[in-house]
Amino acid sequence: MPYTPSGFFCDRLIRERERRDGEGSLNKPLRFNGQDYNTLRQECLQRKSLFEDDAFPATVESLGFKELGHKSNKVKNIVWKRPKEICENPQFIVGGASRTDICQGDLGDCWLLAAIACLTLNEKLLYRVVPHEQSYTENYAGIFHFQFWRYGDWVDVVIDDRIPTFNNQLVFTKSAERNEFWSALLEKAYAKLHGSYEALKGGNTTEAMEDFTGGVTEFYEMKEAPKELYKIMKKALARGSLMGCSIDSLVPARFETRTVTGLVKGHAYSVTAVEECKASQHKESKVRLVRLRNPWGQVEWNGPWSDNSKEWTTLSKAEKDKLQHQSAEDGEFWMSFEDFKKNYTKIEICNLTPDALEDDKIHKWTVSVNEGRWVRGCSAGGCRNYPDTFWTNPQYRLRLLEEDDDPDDNEVGCTFVVALMQKNRRKERKMGANLFTIGFAIYEVPKEMHGNKQHMQKDFFLFNSSKARCKSYINLREVTQRFRLSPGEYVIVPSTYEPHQEGEFILRVFSEKRNTSEEIENRIEADHPVPAPASAGEESEEDQQFRTIFQEIAGEDMEITASELKNVLNRVITKHKDLNTEGFSLESCRSMIALMDMDGTGRLNLQEFRHLWNKIKQWQGIFQHYNADQSGSINSYEMRNAVNDAGFRLNNQLYDIITMRYANENMNIDFDSFISCLVRLEAMFRAFQAFDQDGDGTIRLSVLEWLQLTMYA
Repeated sequence: MPYTPSGFFCDRLIRERERRDGEGSLNKPLRFNGQDYNTLRQECLQRKSLFEDDAFPATVESLGFKELGHKSNKVKNIVWKRPKEICENPQFIVGGASRTDICQGDLGDCWLLAAIACLTLNEKLLYRVVPHEQSYTENYAGIFHFQFWRYGDWVDVVIDDRIPTFNNQLVFTKSAERNEFWSALLEKAYAKLHGSYEALKGGNTTEAMEDFTGGVTEFYEMKEAPKELYKIMKKALARGSLMGCSIDSLVPARFETRTVTGLVKGHAYSVTAVEECKASQHKESKVRLVRLRNPWGQVEWNGPWSDNSKEWTTLSKAEKDKLQHQSAEDGEFWMSFEDFKKNYTKIEICNLTPDALEDDKIHKWTVSVNEGRWVRGCSAGGCRNYPDTFWTNPQYRLRLLEEDDDPDDNEVGCTFVVALMQKNRRKERKMGANLFTIGFAIYEVPKEMHGNKQHMQKDFFLFNSSKARCKSYINLREVTQRFRLSPGEYVIVPSTYEPHQEGEFILRVFSEKRNTSEEIENRIEADHPVPAPASAGEESEEDQQFRTIFQEIAGEDMEITASELKNVLNRVITKHKDLNTEGFSLESCRSMIALMDMDGTGRLNLQEFRHLWNKIKQWQGIFQHYNADQSGSINSYEMRNAVNDAGFRLNNQLYDIITMRYANENMNIDFDSFISCLVRLEAMFRAFQAFDQDGDGTIRLSVLEWLQLTMYA
């Protein structure tokens, strides 16, 4: 169910607070859907009943929405069963988790299964995703749990063990061992994370690999690989990164074709080592080697440096021992780096974040993580092709502080990887969502602007070209690219290709040395100039008219109500033909009285009214400045400048809220909405400062105080 704006931002505030409390880390994962595994399991054991997950029930809704939805014939004969109803002596894991535990069923999620197979090669990472204390014998309660990285947080997903079957056979993923169920249950938990089994149809192996590790993936086509590819691979393995490679096939991947060299087209391999050795008969002083593994556990390369090739006779025993050379049909083999580049067409490197490494080795990434959102009419500016709105996209200041330590490289600079990931698009498929085409550009910040956290304006981007950018905008979940730039300050602008496309994203920056990145405009403050009442001699004709009208309406008590204020203001603005407005509403006038009502009467006296009118005149001038086309309204993208001119400095989240709250369906803001927005801003700032006695930017309110404050504002 989509969030209302208030629901969305409340949820976001809760998540940010949880993170401050340490929630979302590997050691303290968030509870998906608020379900706590230990509590639920204990309740089931006490009741002596098996867990049934209401959050992901054994119904068609959990299967899918189209091909596996209510109208599909495929789902009619599917029966949800627990493993004990399917076979005798079910086990969670039989003889250790391995690649043979993963056999694809009737679902196009081979990308997920390939990632699970890779995960089994690293036991430490595997048992973070698949907690291995789970069992079908000890304290079995029909409940299991798995942990995934999800857009910056680790989450713990609880499921029951009811699995879709057809004729007593598992419909989806299964193990080669009929009584082993960890892979089927892992697939179910991942389906729950994304809303249904059908949501898993079609994807990229690296998407799941990142969700299993929290890492970031780089892709290289061998024909376009950078000249420092060997060094990149060497460093990646030193950091514990997972690496795979493949040979493109002209036929579908399921028709894997073995070549005369023993390599298989359309098949994924793991890279397990990258080394240099001294070969006595080799022309070069050193030879570069790559060790690969065929997940089949057999079928190996038979060219130079294969298990029994003559090249091994040129190495000393010490070199052979260093390389752990052995001759066995185990699927693992060595080949020269040159042969590796000639034979393979693609390499994928999943770089792990520091918390996923096995220890605190110096070989690790520094990572900065930022969450953001593109909001139509405010911060969904599109790419550089749209200069009028591009500058309104979220902006992130990147500080590269230290150059790489690489004495073998003549080039200097800071190496870093930028990863832009769009969120929740797979989960929202059932509502028609597709992946946006996304990308980013990087601009160098002039030295005179270092340390300035202000949002870069339109002119900056009109007169400065990007220092670096992603190779292309593309409709993948994540766009990543490696760069090397001089130390300094930069601004990263992530965007969709087209403007006005709403979505959430996460921007991560991985660097080999120290870096910091943060969203620009994190300073929130307001000026409160209180205009002095004009002297009688300075009164304009309009001012005199207002005094006369005020006296006429206020009567003997010289105070006016919200209804009377509405009449006063609307009589005046009707004379301004350049203001496209239907007039001030009674609700708007009540907010104005709440702003200026210093004595708590719910009415305005002449002095309070005069202060209000001076503010409205000031704000009217700002409005007319941005109403350059005389349309009577201002474009919502210009609202951030107008609000700034009125003396308010906000961040992107607040500008997003303003757009959703005050803009119409055409993303325009009329005069009365503009005034209402500024009235509300000033009132809330003033109330906050009244409570913030020590000026530390934090207040504590009781429920009564909170309601008094928000209900009258």
